[in-house]
Amino acid sequence: MSSLLVDNIGELVTNGAGEGPLGIRRDAAVLVEEGRVVWVGPSAYAPAADRHVDAGGAAVLPGFVDSHAHLVFAGDRAAEFAARMAGQPYTGGGIRTTVGATRAATDEELRVTVRRLRAEALRQGTTTMEIKSGYGLTVADEARSLRIAAETSTETTFLGAHVVPAEYADRPDDYVGLVCGPMLAAAAPHAKWIDVFCERGAFDVDHARAILACGQAAGLGVRLHANQLGPGPGVRLGVELDAASVDHCTHLSDADVAALAGTANSDGSGTRTVATLLPGAEFSTRSPYPDARRLLDAGVTVALATDCNPGSSYTSSMPFCVALAVREMRMTPAEAVWAATAGGARALRRDDIGVLTPGARADLVVLDAPSHLHLAYRPGVPLIRQVIRNGVPQ
Repeated sequence: MSSLLVDNIGELVTNGAGEGPLGIRRDAAVLVEEGRVVWVGPSAYAPAADRHVDAGGAAVLPGFVDSHAHLVFAGDRAAEFAARMAGQPYTGGGIRTTVGATRAATDEELRVTVRRLRAEALRQGTTTMEIKSGYGLTVADEARSLRIAAETSTETTFLGAHVVPAEYADRPDDYVGLVCGPMLAAAAPHAKWIDVFCERGAFDVDHARAILACGQAAGLGVRLHANQLGPGPGVRLGVELDAASVDHCTHLSDADVAALAGTANSDGSGTRTVATLLPGAEFSTRSPYPDARRLLDAGVTVALATDCNPGSSYTSSMPFCVALAVREMRMTPAEAVWAATAGGARALRRDDIGVLTPGARADLVVLDAPSHLHLAYRPGVPLIRQVIRNGVPQ
């Protein structure tokens, strides 16, 4: 049985038992066997192992869990970004530009983009990444997008209801029928989740409810883009359908926050429906940031994710999102790091990632810094010294 010892850890974030909300342990070590954490304790008492990584007194934390990303696409929208920086508002309309480029791309071109972005994220400490479809919007293109996504991640999401494509612009009901019928049938074998962009200019609450219910009937878990561009019913629809996560949550009413808080687990471990916040989108669209403090103070579980996509958040950096959350969304550094690790795991309804406790998957990030605080304290600095994924140094 192959084993790996990571020792001489100055500050170990476990998200389990330990000091403070991050379960910090000092002068610690982690023993890994067959890709799983089997022991956590003081470095001085660490068992022997076949292989050894000396953290050199640096901080170690669980690999980031990015629970919202759109990696299967072709082309870019740099000109659209420049226009927004010059004052043009974001409406979501540019999605159709990416749809055209994606439909015209070959499988290999799409595969190269997914692998490039996934590798880029891994270098920045992301060990788990959800990947959505949503830029094909035909039966064949959505199915191939998910097949390609599944080559890289087990957390794949069918987002055929991203926008209504141009050819159905005057027949949205017909497109919803396509999504619920042939498209879902082709996509479901390659997907774990279903998602809908429930927003003005995309899908109204009745269409979103119908699509998500069909996905649930096909065995897919529910996720939802909600309340990004303005107030609306998306968050409460997500709660109604027991969504694992409602994402964006930029414009929330008191009723929305109360609905999320009302999904609290009986064991006090947070809420069943997670509010996943995507500050890269607000940064890239010059929109108001979500009020994370309001959600946290209400007891809502919060996750952070990149929303990596070519239009509204072309970043794969979870450290960048942590820094934004602290600076712009009133989160403490500890809250932001938890949201980017354990919070992301909760948004995927996983308990084997986002933590460094016995039995968890051995996904560790060694920082080139003495503390997790440096992720927000030193924004833009490449602080990821080493990534270990499934017990294997990358």
